[in-house]
Amino acid sequence: MIQENSVNFGNNIDLLKNVKDCTIQCIYIDPPFFTQKDHSLYSEKHKKEMKFSDKWINLSDYLKYIKNLLSECKKKLKDDGTIFLHCDKTASHHIRVLLDEVFGADKFINEIIWTYRRWSNSRDGLLNSHQNIYFYAKSKSFKFNKLFTDYSPTTNIDQILQSRERNENGKSIYQTDTNGNVILGKEKKGVPLSDVWEIPYLNPKAKERVGYPTQKPYLLLKQIIEISTSEGDIVLDPCCGSGTTCVTAKLLNRKYIGIDISNEAIDISKSRLDNPVVTSSALLKNGKEDYYNQDIYKVPYLEILNAIPVQRNKGIDGFLKEYFNNKPVAVKIQGHNQTLQSAVSELLNSTQSKKCEKLILIKTNDSTELSLFNNEIKDDRLTIVDSFSLIASKLLENDKSNSLRTSVCSG
Repeated sequence: MIQENSVNFGNNIDLLKNVKDCTIQCIYIDPPFFTQKDHSLYSEKHKKEMKFSDKWINLSDYLKYIKNLLSECKKKLKDDGTIFLHCDKTASHHIRVLLDEVFGADKFINEIIWTYRRWSNSRDGLLNSHQNIYFYAKSKSFKFNKLFTDYSPTTNIDQILQSRERNENGKSIYQTDTNGNVILGKEKKGVPLSDVWEIPYLNPKAKERVGYPTQKPYLLLKQIIEISTSEGDIVLDPCCGSGTTCVTAKLLNRKYIGIDISNEAIDISKSRLDNPVVTSSALLKNGKEDYYNQDIYKVPYLEILNAIPVQRNKGIDGFLKEYFNNKPVAVKIQGHNQTLQSAVSELLNSTQSKKCEKLILIKTNDSTELSLFNNEIKDDRLTIVDSFSLIASKLLENDKSNSLRTSVCSG
């Protein structure tokens, strides 16, 4: 029999027969997605190429494998156990049907949407920025730990702490005692975790990365394991790949069993278990707002120029959406207490590696420095625009547009 706290090489369907029935609390499966491709990624850390094949004879062959895997997994789950199957748009609609067949449609709990920001692509259609995780239970009585997230900044906390009731017209009103004083509601722990999880994809330079294709972030598995298990429970991953599930289970004081058909995957998993490394997320820790550090007075200028704001860059405030000579156009807005020379220096220094053929500096300070400094400018790429002229030209443009619109309507 397969032992707890182990990663095992071999065919997962065959090896699952060596796992004792009704002993697993949670199963996470990140199977091949039916991409019909060979996936590979060079690992700087291990100095070799990591790869696995996701090619199948046909869709029926793939779905037969998934159904057999699910059937074996169901036998291993405790009666209050749960299973999470990770997939994307390629075959998710087929997999959902198989899960209904094996576990029962009434055992479906949630469809978790893992959303993230990644690079753009040139394909027609919307940018892919999410994957699906189907959450099923073996029975109606399943283990579930409720997690809470912070309230939205727009939530009026003082109001939700007050108890409410329905009046005779069915309208929700604050509940009061006989003296007219507002009655406090139950203790609030936050907002219950939803089925949309915004967890960043692993940064290419993250210390957690091991160079394995399709490696999932620790933070994603942490959330899955925390809602479905308690300390000491066994977590099973029959397609463990780089071992993220096993590492996460170990760090959360759970037991684990990993299976993979790749020797390389097993070696990486064992190495990570011996020396677990995880990456924190500044996005999750500090929130999106922490990344928006653009001075508020600069925003209107960027909007006038139809520029994309740049965050966390001292020398560049934005880029025009349209290129000049197939090269990006950088925009810098002079600070309120900044000399023009300092603003130009910051812009030039920040664009050395950006291959810009045009640079725009918005002058916001009313001083005589411009005429003196113009004689010293040596960079032909640089154009200095007075902020008042920019605003005036925009106002005139709007006036012409409104006049034309009025004449068309009246005609």
